[in-house]
Formats: sequence, structure tokens, C-alpha cells
Amino acid sequence: MKILYICTHNRCRSILSEAVTNHIAGSRIVAKSAGSQPAGEVHPLSLKYLDKAGFPIDGLQSQSWDDFEDFAPDLVVTLCDSAAGEACPVWFGNAIKLHWGLEDPSKLEGSEEALEQAFNNTIEQISERVRALMSLTSEQMEVENLAQAIASLDIK
Repeated sequence: MKILYICTHNRCRSILSEAVTNHIAGSRIVAKSAGSQPAGEVHPLSLKYLDKAGFPIDGLQSQSWDDFEDFAPDLVVTLCDSAAGEACPVWFGNAIKLHWGLEDPSKLEGSEEALEQAFNNTIEQISERVRALMSLTSEQMEVENLAQAIASLDIK
């Protein structure tokens, strides 16, 4: 299964999702992330807390969804409210679209401990959802059946 995570600026939630998915799922799921209006850099706290939690951070970068025209994802997951309402490029074709509303930990203010907890909570939410998706990767499914199977997981 191939997943493209989209968040408007591709600097926090989509980056966290890409890193967590690729680490947990190994070769069973290939994840990339992109933005409709990429910031051009990954939020430093995204990298810090991914690394601290043991997730590889090499190669993570903020990039445009236009860079993935040839990726052909099976699943496109939007992660923020503004991305959920955006029209996706035509080349997403028959990809299943799913929205996971996640709070943006990079926009929070507070102590170092509070920020770390917010990032860890987001990483854990993503981890739980990825584990649920992995239950579907052992079967070869048609897109229509995959959409039904994902819907039955009730991950939002």
C-alpha cells in the first residue's frame, strides 16, 4: 500500500505521519508526505521529537504535492482542516481519500515538557492509526474493497 499524507505546509503533522508510518510498517506501507503550500522546511520540533522517540528523520523534507505526480498513492490522507477542504490534484486518480484531523503540536505554546507531551500524543495517535491500517496490508484488495475496509476500521 502507498500512502500520501497531506497537510497544507508539510512541516509537522504530515512529516510525523510519514516518519511514523515508514518506521512502523516497514515495507508493507510506503509513505510520503507533501503540502499544497509547502513551507520549504520541516518544523525543528518535529525532527527533535521524532528523533527522541526513536523514529528515523533522515530524508524528511517539506515538499509540494506536485512532486508526487508519479507516486500513484492508494490512499491520500489529509491531516489538517484546511487541507481537508482543498481540491486534490486530478492525478490522485482513484486513490482513496481519508481525513485524520490532528491537532498541530507545533502551534502550541508552553513549557518544554508540554510541547514534548503534545508531540508525543500526536505521534501515538498516528502510530495507532498506522497499526490499524497495517491489518489491511496483508490482503490484496481492489480499491473499492479497500475503501470499505478502511471505513470499517473507524479511524478518523
